[in-house]
Amino acid sequence: MNTGPGQEIQYRLLKLLSAEGSLTQREMSKRIGVSLGIVNFFLSDLTRRGLILIEQTRMFGNRMKYRYLLTSAGMEEKTRLALNFLKLRIEDYEKIKSEIRELAEEVAPADVGIFTGRAKRTP
Repeated sequence: MNTGPGQEIQYRLLKLLSAEGSLTQREMSKRIGVSLGIVNFFLSDLTRRGLILIEQTRMFGNRMKYRYLLTSAGMEEKTRLALNFLKLRIEDYEKIKSEIRELAEEVAPADVGIFTGRAKRTP
């Protein structure tokens, strides 16, 4: 499964735009924690690939206001990316669970009780 930082940014943008399509690029940048230039790059890429449409809505001061709409292909891509990330998180969870089990076996049973709620009581 190839899910690098670029795919994570795409997913986060698609998810954000599906909920709030009228954000400015600056607001998107703040919400997903990447630079304005990165947002601009990915919006251009998503538009080029037919995953979003950009619609001019009105003038705001001396600037145009834009609305970003996911296409049906954009919704499919968002779902595909979400599924990939879900699978990765489940794999991570299983690995961590296994590591915790191994570490718990290395420590004394009384110490493990601290984490399981079954600590041995001393008289």
